[in-house]
Amino acid sequence: MNQMAPIAWPVKSREMHNHHMDSTVWNSFKFRDDDVVVATWAKSGTTWTQQIVAQLIFNGAEGIDVSTMSPWVDLRIMPKAVIDGLELQTHRRVLKTHLPVDALVFSPKAKYIYIGRDGRDAIWSLFNHHINATDAFFAAFNNCPGRHGPGLERGANDAHAFYTRWFEQNGEPYWPFWENIRSWWQIRHLPNVLLMHFSDMKRDLPGAIRRIADFLDVEIDAAVFPKIVRHCSFDYMKAHADKVAPLGGVLWQGGAQTFVNKGTNGRWRDTLSAEEVAAYEAKAMAELGSDCAWWLAMGEGAQP
Repeated sequence: MNQMAPIAWPVKSREMHNHHMDSTVWNSFKFRDDDVVVATWAKSGTTWTQQIVAQLIFNGAEGIDVSTMSPWVDLRIMPKAVIDGLELQTHRRVLKTHLPVDALVFSPKAKYIYIGRDGRDAIWSLFNHHINATDAFFAAFNNCPGRHGPGLERGANDAHAFYTRWFEQNGEPYWPFWENIRSWWQIRHLPNVLLMHFSDMKRDLPGAIRRIADFLDVEIDAAVFPKIVRHCSFDYMKAHADKVAPLGGVLWQGGAQTFVNKGTNGRWRDTLSAEEVAAYEAKAMAELGSDCAWWLAMGEGAQP
């Protein structure tokens, strides 16, 4: 009689430190069996997915302060009191991370949702996030005790230059991109991991919400579902940006409305040359392999 092979759960093999991250916080984190971890590289639908999960947990409630109830656990400047406060939450917890799998303590009982987005779209969104950050934003990260590596500089107001540096210098001035995507793609088969794609969520938001609900074993109240969908729309989140942006958006010029920017793809098409597009696609293929590169560029719902 054949027996199923035991599951090889991911094991943390390194720490990751930079001006934003401190992966050691996970080493002593006390998981609950029903925890939900929302993960991305960055600017790939993280806040959007946190909103979806919160809406499912709280059955379409108004006024949920997602930025407070769902903290970025490995954020270096996150006050310890906020992380400690997770112990006091009595509802199902929603946690956020931007770490690759091998720098994360992985719980076999928690549920992990990873959202991918074409790197060019993520960078155009990150540029808006970066260039509109206040001086207080840069000071917070650069003056944080125990900061590792170089500081974070605003740089020129030039999206193309920002992209070029990111592409040529392995994710600078933030953190490595390809290893992050690759690490989560490699564990997509695990029963407690769900990979979503930003483009699929835009194509069919109700379907994406139902898929996440099924994964989390959340039974949707049919009468409330239209409200949940509305509360997860870009327009609703833009109108209630102070409830989803970190610290209510105070670290960005223009506030929370700047943090919840456009939610669009393809802005790079008018800037990158044909040669730059080809170089990105070749790099994606070399770093990720054909299946993952296709998924990252198009999502599952696109026609091949």
